Amino acid sequence: MIVAAERLVPSPVFILSSIRSGSTLLRCLLNSHTQIHAPHELHLVDLSVRLDSEFSQLAMRVAGLDGRQLEHLLWDRVLHRELVRSGKQVIVDKTPANALRWKRVAECWPDARYLFLLRHPVRILESAILARPHATPTESAELVRLFLTRLIEAREENQGCTVRYEDLARDPTVITKKICDWLDVRWEPQMINYGSRDHGPFLPGIGDFTQRIRVGRVLPGRPDPGSAEVPEELRTFCQSLGYL
Repeated sequence: MIVAAERLVPSPVFILSSIRSGSTLLRCLLNSHTQIHAPHELHLVDLSVRLDSEFSQLAMRVAGLDGRQLEHLLWDRVLHRELVRSGKQVIVDKTPANALRWKRVAECWPDARYLFLLRHPVRILESAILARPHATPTESAELVRLFLTRLIEAREENQGCTVRYEDLARDPTVITKKICDWLDVRWEPQMINYGSRDHGPFLPGIGDFTQRIRVGRVLPGRPDPGSAEVPEELRTFCQSLGYL
């Protein structure tokens, strides 16, 4: 059987981005649409399945399912449950870790759609250092470089819609219209005032939880750093993402 035919949600949307790139803001804007459900980070790829007995192993083997395939069924069912409970038509998952494991996401959902969210690497690193007081700046820099490497790989290997956080902060109407056109849904003006909608709790581990996101409206972003402000370790990433 074709994998896509087994999926309850055959063509989900995944926001692929680095950490600290504005994905919570984007998901709140999208979730304000009457037909788009963009929940908190679901961390689907971290959900695993364990077969605890030789009988369960035998049963699943006879059914033609290995552990990897069972995990895919679990992820798909969780996504389907979220979508059904929302009563909407389109589901968007914004978990940043999906960028690190995009190949597994693509294996599970061959017809997945990808919304690439970019941000200037210097601003990502600055934000990551502030948001991770438990880590050293060097550790945060290593993590950011890993995310950017995987994100660039994903963009090279997959088609999708690309937007920039800077453009989203500057003109959310234009960017949300672009995304709605790509998703083939009508743009709705209430998307911009996302604070008027319930987006669930803002908690550590499932999205941004700072006061900035709780404001309920899009706030202006910071200007891009000049070329001289870009450290050597980020220059290649800036060039690959169109910031230099």
